[in-house]
Amino acid sequence: MEQTPKANRVHIGFFGRCNAGKSTLINMLTGQPIALVSEVAGTTTDPVSKAMEILPLGPVVITDTAGVDDTSELGPLRINKTKELLPRMNLAVYVLKTDAALTAADMEWLGLLQRQNVNTLLVLNEVAGITADSYMAQAGAVLGDLNLAYIGADLLKNDKQRVILEKLGSMKPKDGEDEQSLLAGLVEPHDVILLVCPIDEAAPKGRIILPQVQMIREILDAHGMGLVVQTEEVSAALAKLGVKPKMVITDSQAFDAVAQQVPDDIPLTSFSILMARFKGNLKTLAAGVKAVKNLKPGAKVLISEGCTHHRQCDDIGTVKIPRWLKQAGYENLDLQWTSGGAFPENVKDFDLIIHCGACMLTRREVLRRLDVSEQQGVPIVNYGVLIASLHGILDRALSPFASEL
Repeated sequence: MEQTPKANRVHIGFFGRCNAGKSTLINMLTGQPIALVSEVAGTTTDPVSKAMEILPLGPVVITDTAGVDDTSELGPLRINKTKELLPRMNLAVYVLKTDAALTAADMEWLGLLQRQNVNTLLVLNEVAGITADSYMAQAGAVLGDLNLAYIGADLLKNDKQRVILEKLGSMKPKDGEDEQSLLAGLVEPHDVILLVCPIDEAAPKGRIILPQVQMIREILDAHGMGLVVQTEEVSAALAKLGVKPKMVITDSQAFDAVAQQVPDDIPLTSFSILMARFKGNLKTLAAGVKAVKNLKPGAKVLISEGCTHHRQCDDIGTVKIPRWLKQAGYENLDLQWTSGGAFPENVKDFDLIIHCGACMLTRREVLRRLDVSEQQGVPIVNYGVLIASLHGILDRALSPFASEL
């Protein structure tokens, strides 16, 4: 893995009316012709995202969006597409032209960003000789309590490039994503961590999956020592080590086979459970598993994947989890699935939500999904927590995090 995963980057969305200068600003800040620029209103149609490195921000995903006032035939669809992006954004830049008064559409979108808890910077495109300060002197009363920072700039020049980038760099995302880590408090220098990575039909050819790569990197960052084996080699690895590993971390799908090989005095958990702790709220996801015992025939269960990978013949979400539920006695369930960015706003009709480890989603998006579930009173559980429970080793799998639950 040569680049920071998109899910671990700061996502910055650029919003504003048609022809406000969003695309011009993106090109100016990045020094690259990323966004198509034209005097024709509505040039940007669907949102366009680009992962890149921008100092002093570091790894980011820049997203250019359609105008919030798009009145074309497809305008409502484009605006809805833009609204779907809001939960993923860590920071927002809202662009206004100084020769155009604030509109109801501007206020609606600035309000949406505030309600989504997205730190927002106003960039005022100074045109017709009207400065940002004079514009804000008139608009301040309308903006009311939004208390937005602003910077004025002639977007056809790049003299404010550094100022805008440094301001964005100082605007910390409100979800605290940059303070999280997968193995926080679990690994110290010289600790030995045994990683169990099955190579089966579902494993990508020639590589290992993202959570496994991230775990190896975090062990190295902590100056620990990681040993990677397949399920069948766990016993041999433990025998050859000569010392007990600090922890064994396995793919959740191999929980049963690995638990039989790892002595009870060695902590055991899974990549998925660690991802639940990293991306969301492990306490909430662990509590959600209690709802499984209440499932009756006909109960509605949503199984949600954060990515859109090609389904394998023994796919975990569509095949293995339904099979394990049936083997545990939960039959004739009404199972439904979502994948990728799709997650229903209305989940109140479901009896349980089973969510993947979310390695391809931002922490912000995972927390939003947890909030949607909590607000509507629907229990939600993580793949790893559920699988550990169905195999009778939940207490053991959660024991490394006892103080957090």
